[in-house]
Amino acid sequence: MTDPFPFDNAVDLLDADHKLVESMFLEYDALCEEGASDEVRQTLAERICREIAIHAQIEEEIFYPAVREALDDDELIEEALEEHAEAEELIAYIQAMNPSSYDYDATVKALAEAIDEHILQEREEIFAQAKLAPLDLRALAAGLQLRKKQLKAAAESTGLGERPTEAA
Repeated sequence: MTDPFPFDNAVDLLDADHKLVESMFLEYDALCEEGASDEVRQTLAERICREIAIHAQIEEEIFYPAVREALDDDELIEEALEEHAEAEELIAYIQAMNPSSYDYDATVKALAEAIDEHILQEREEIFAQAKLAPLDLRALAAGLQLRKKQLKAAAESTGLGERPTEAA
């Protein structure tokens, strides 16, 4: 009997999200180089923003509180939350922009840089410490996956890229 759950633990699930967003940013860069239309670039940018918002929300609701409690390290989590807030500001700015604006692509690239820095910090500090902490990362993964599905369903039902706030 095979286990239908695709991730061994919460860190694997969250890092899979990181890899997805990193690949989407590379795709966005390629679209810019190819001179893709505003509509095509905007569609991908909105998808990137939605993925980041959902990822940040599941971390803030489930993963970070568990890690904070296990590690008793408020500073580490507070820094990550500040990085999330910075990304949320850039996301809101992108969503309010017209894709033909002169600084649209530069703003998406600024978001990519902020996310790259955050991912590095998470991988090197939070994820590394979480793996050594007295946490049930497998159980956390199940909760993260369930909440992620709820948030994606809510985002799809509204057809919007903004951060959903309630379970579907």
